[in-house]
Amino acid sequence: MSFDKIIQSWKKKSFQPVYWFEGDESYFIDLLVQEAENNILSSDEAAFNLTTFYGKDADWAAVMNACKRHPMFSERQVVLLKEAQLMNNIDKLESYIESPLSSTIFIVAYKGKTYDKRTKLYKLLEKKATIFQSQKLKEGKIQEWIIEHVTSIGCKITPKSASLLEEHIGSDISRIVNEIDKLRINLKDTNIIDENSIELFIGISKEYNAFELQAAIAQKNLLQAIKIINYFESNPKASPIQMVLPAIYGFMSRVYSAYGLPNKSDASLKPLFYFNPVALQQGHAAMKNYGYQGIEKIILLLHHYSIKGVGVGDDGTSSAKLLKEMVAKIIMEC
Repeated sequence: MSFDKIIQSWKKKSFQPVYWFEGDESYFIDLLVQEAENNILSSDEAAFNLTTFYGKDADWAAVMNACKRHPMFSERQVVLLKEAQLMNNIDKLESYIESPLSSTIFIVAYKGKTYDKRTKLYKLLEKKATIFQSQKLKEGKIQEWIIEHVTSIGCKITPKSASLLEEHIGSDISRIVNEIDKLRINLKDTNIIDENSIELFIGISKEYNAFELQAAIAQKNLLQAIKIINYFESNPKASPIQMVLPAIYGFMSRVYSAYGLPNKSDASLKPLFYFNPVALQQGHAAMKNYGYQGIEKIILLLHHYSIKGVGVGDDGTSSAKLLKEMVAKIIMEC
């Protein structure tokens, strides 16, 4: 079952006896657990009917006994098993999951991975439990999620600002949300998150970042590209090469994909660039300045320097020097 469907069913007071939340994206699992802790029971009911276990310290027999208790002064009780991936003998819960109490809502948070689907326990869960698999957002969906999340909290964010957050933070949803919360708290007299607020409150330069380096490369502006890399060199934490190269590679891969489209109008290309008008403009510039073969060469160079960036086939060249060397080859030779 999806995250939204679980939340909607809980708001309608429709509950299942066993929930199993698993996956490598902890953020959505944590939200569901928080919702269960705070909103399934009233505060008076929770005093007697909310029981929490932590996997590292939990004894399977104690968990089962808690689940088998009947609620006090309430129609239902909630039993939470957090950090279940750390629990020994978790498979011993099979006998309870086979015949759960209808008055108990048993919620298991198995974070950071998924349980082995070949096991007896998982096959039982598929029959008896509501399973939610929390997966990392795929590349191409992060900016869209950022915009949707910002809208959901009553604010707006510019496309470029969403790009900056993604490139600076990556796919770590918890960190993205924390930074957005920081921005919302600091915004005054406006509900719009733009590049200025991101620079002021998060410290991501609006002029010297991976997104602007990408633009300089697309426009074949070597001078501007070197200025940006010099800023990176002076501020090592701003944009390490391990963050810059994947961002540029992702952009060039989308440009490369554009050549496979029969129609190269803005309407056709917009989905490739996540409906970000600035990225679309950069995509057009890259296609015009490099052509199909040039983009192919750029992707090969990015792969080559990505390997050198982690020390393979390199004798310790600085990240800034590698970036300058790569950018010069791209702009001058591709």
